[in-house]
Amino acid sequence: MSARYAIYLTPPADHPLWQSGCTWLGRDPSGDEAPAAPARRVSPWRYGFHATLKPPMRLAEGCSLQSLHQALCALARGVAPFEMPALEVGSLDQLIVLQTAAPLAGDHPLQVLADRCVTELDVFRDPPTPADLTRRRAQGPLDERQQELLARWGYPHVLERWHFHCTLSDTIVDEGERAVWMELARTFFTPALEQPWACDALSLFVEPSVGAPLQLLRRYALGGSVPCPRH
Repeated sequence: MSARYAIYLTPPADHPLWQSGCTWLGRDPSGDEAPAAPARRVSPWRYGFHATLKPPMRLAEGCSLQSLHQALCALARGVAPFEMPALEVGSLDQLIVLQTAAPLAGDHPLQVLADRCVTELDVFRDPPTPADLTRRRAQGPLDERQQELLARWGYPHVLERWHFHCTLSDTIVDEGERAVWMELARTFFTPALEQPWACDALSLFVEPSVGAPLQLLRRYALGGSVPCPRH
């Protein structure tokens, strides 16, 4: 199976931050159209505006999209909605990102939600191939703990090494150019960031084939009392 599924965090469709993020990246992953990526945003354009909770994964043998759907329904029902921490435009590993204005405590609801998505949904993850691991290690040096996380969870930036961020650019090595783009992003996102974002749902994205733009399949309301339908 070539499709991969990811658990993301996205603002509600009517929130200015979702609308601004989709405009900035040049694509709304909840729609069918996927025009050409704008300058310096090829990779985030493909993945869509989001923050990663459970990175893209192929489904393990014996697991179905329907069973993942049911698991997401159950997980979401057991998490109460919460207010997102303050966000700001910043830089992370030569990327321009939206990130939390202050580090998250280990017991912050956002950190707890990310950890639960990684651990409780891991039964659905097909183990990475040796080629997957080699490719991941080639993307940058990993310390001993990150190597352990990669081996156990298929990704080195999870649990205590996870940092909430919404990627806004490709890698920009030149500091001067990165500073220009960062200022553009700050100006663009400031109005949307002034409106509080209530974290109210998990988002399921799909990469239908290798290298294809990811699409938003469904949002799962947090704290919902009504069971998800079985279709």
